[in-house]
Amino acid sequence: MNLVKPVAADRLPALLRQMPKAELHIHIEGSLEPELIFALARRNGVALPYASVDELRGAYAFTNLQSFLDIYYAGASVLLKEQDFYDMARAYFLKAAEDNVVHTELFFDPQTHTARGVSMQTVINGLHRACVDAQAELGVSASLILCFLRHLSEQDAFETLEQALPLQDKFIGIGLDSGEVGNPPEKFARVFARCRELGFHLVAHAGEEGPPAYVWTALDLLKVERIDHGVQSSRDALLMQRLAKDRIALTVCPLSNLKLCVFPDLASHNLRQLLDAGLAATVNSDDPAYFGGYMNENFTQTFAAGRLNAEHAYRLARNSFEASFIDDAAKARHIDRLNQTFAAFQ
Repeated sequence: MNLVKPVAADRLPALLRQMPKAELHIHIEGSLEPELIFALARRNGVALPYASVDELRGAYAFTNLQSFLDIYYAGASVLLKEQDFYDMARAYFLKAAEDNVVHTELFFDPQTHTARGVSMQTVINGLHRACVDAQAELGVSASLILCFLRHLSEQDAFETLEQALPLQDKFIGIGLDSGEVGNPPEKFARVFARCRELGFHLVAHAGEEGPPAYVWTALDLLKVERIDHGVQSSRDALLMQRLAKDRIALTVCPLSNLKLCVFPDLASHNLRQLLDAGLAATVNSDDPAYFGGYMNENFTQTFAAGRLNAEHAYRLARNSFEASFIDDAAKARHIDRLNQTFAAFQ
């Protein structure tokens, strides 16, 4: 690409907000805001262990990934009907459109819901219907990626896959999430091999709290196309070279990393180091209802703290399109619009 011309510091936040971007690491259950949690609880007659929206939000003082997951799964308990899943996704899409997210690939965790007696059809049909409407009404294209919970067994993942296959035309990929430490990627090697045979795109969380070795394993055993998080890769020089050479995208989530104490502050975040080493890093919101910001907040807060400039912004946005699972023609259209946005600022 041509070198992006400098943008004045006072204009950079506006550029970050206005540039088109793709979001590749968003857990749709993690976009469930406290207000909607309480609204769905009332609608479905679900009792919550919190007296108010403020009390629930006040509990968002996480010390690590597991302390977040405990509240995350409690919040998901209000999702019972197809309309609940539709309403949750719809609320996210409205925020995404405001942030100039033009394409998004949503993670969803069916095991969180089927374990409570909610059918696979209820989960996928509600989310898929919201994706269709987002394209038609908001101009935001969206696809679904089914994630296995890594703290559960591989057998449970196989059973989940079989339940989902009758609906496989409504999701494009398979992911791996939940508590990373103690649950290495190789635990799921066989089920990922099966998913690869079925033609699904493959991604996995690795190198958030887990070591660089988990990133290697996700690449070499699971054969994933993207690494979700991956920030611990900077501890392994050979891995950094591999990721740069093969253009393996990292779906980095700065505010999530801050909230879960992966980094002590945004100024300490290694996003610039990853970019300057030639890695295809992207910015994403992860679980924005819990971590304090959707896409534009992740961009503006990270850039304010992290010595990043307009060229980094361009690379992050372009990487997000190039690493997405949309077709080449759609990628080209989005990158052309990105170029136009930067030209207008310069």
